[in-house]
Amino acid sequence: MPLVFRPACADDLQQAQELVVRSINDLTERHGFGPMASVRRPVFQLFSLKDDPDGLWVAEAGGEIVGFAFSWACGDLWFLAELFVAPGQQGRGVGNKLLAHTLDHARKSKATNRSLITFTFNVVSQGLYIRHGLLPRLPIYFFSGASSGLTANQPGAKLHCVAIEPSPSHRNILAQLDVSALGVSREKHHRYLLDDASMKGVLLHDGSDCVGYAYVSTTGHIGPLAVAQADHMGAAFATALDLAAAGGCAHVSAFLPGPSEAPGVALKHGMRITFPMVLVSTREFGDWRRYLPRNPGFM
Repeated sequence: MPLVFRPACADDLQQAQELVVRSINDLTERHGFGPMASVRRPVFQLFSLKDDPDGLWVAEAGGEIVGFAFSWACGDLWFLAELFVAPGQQGRGVGNKLLAHTLDHARKSKATNRSLITFTFNVVSQGLYIRHGLLPRLPIYFFSGASSGLTANQPGAKLHCVAIEPSPSHRNILAQLDVSALGVSREKHHRYLLDDASMKGVLLHDGSDCVGYAYVSTTGHIGPLAVAQADHMGAAFATALDLAAAGGCAHVSAFLPGPSEAPGVALKHGMRITFPMVLVSTREFGDWRRYLPRNPGFM
């Protein structure tokens, strides 16, 4: 059947996410990690489609979606959030063609840097990205653990939490922290997070000084999190663990860059590495001692 590549529409996105989950689980099972993804509503994809529809593409064969690509841009950064081809459809050039459409989105956005996060063991995709100038930059590990192990005698300094409000002053603080840690403002993505009833966002204070922010979901997942100075990360992540455990969830989890203090804190609290990932980009950016991504698609 001939392949058709077209911009995605809202009605495509649930089916596209089912394809993404099948593709991820096929990959992780083949590498001995077992199934890791579950189907969720495509809320962030819908938000991004409304914000910038040029970043979402589908590949169809016989009326069925066989590939999906999703990218977003903030300032100078273009980020490939998802690029997946249905199991059994590899080898037809679907991934290459979808990547070409998303890279065209990068050119339109006038971003000077391109980046993504992928599985370390996904060597075929890494080779594809390297050929397009996106080079491996740093490891990112998915940590998880039982929340019951976090509630007793957590050591280390903690920070004071103030709920994030959608006010000009708080938005300005968030923008300053993101620009400082990542080099770009993610104002629109904070709007998305603050509209999500399942997320709790807090500003982190050391005395009277605001030194960072953190988001914790009702499922116990932490991120994104950013701090003004690298030496705040340990206390910031420990504080976020407290918030996650207090929410009553069974497990806590987070994506932790290798250079930060957070992996050491996670290990002290009984969390373990579930699977490894890697950030790739056309040039180095950000201080990853000071930022924890939410997930591989949101960054």
